[in-house]
Amino acid sequence: MMSLTRHLHVIHSEEQPLMDTALKVAFATSDMTTVNQHFGSAKSFAVYAVNRDESQLLEAAQFGVLEQDGNEDKLSVKIDLLAGCAAVYCQAIGASAINQLIAKGIQPVKVHEGSKITDLVTDLQNELIAGPSSWLAKAIKKYQNPDPARFSAMEEEGWEE
Repeated sequence: MMSLTRHLHVIHSEEQPLMDTALKVAFATSDMTTVNQHFGSAKSFAVYAVNRDESQLLEAAQFGVLEQDGNEDKLSVKIDLLAGCAAVYCQAIGASAINQLIAKGIQPVKVHEGSKITDLVTDLQNELIAGPSSWLAKAIKKYQNPDPARFSAMEEEGWEE
């Protein structure tokens, strides 16, 4: 069984209003700047909080030596790490990993090797502003806190039978 060898959480001193509106997204990266890893054999992930206006690194996780050997055991540790993420960006991913991620509500996003994380975050922010795609709209709905005033607005509309 493969194990997580290092898991770092970034501590922020100020209040975290970003997390009220942000989606968590992960990137399969060995250098913390580019997406350059196959999901199944990824040595590390960077997890960011992203909303329309800002983004910040939340955590980084590193795994032991991995092989692209078809062994499914290593996937469960990675998928558990990504709990709460709306998406994971990687350069390649196998069918089994795709199915397991989607079952957990995590959208796999395949990108070209060497895609810069900053560019992908900017693209995601632009999509949030312009109108999200189907997977992103679904993720927003799943992770967004419902507006507590929505019932008051419905009550003000009145009810007729």
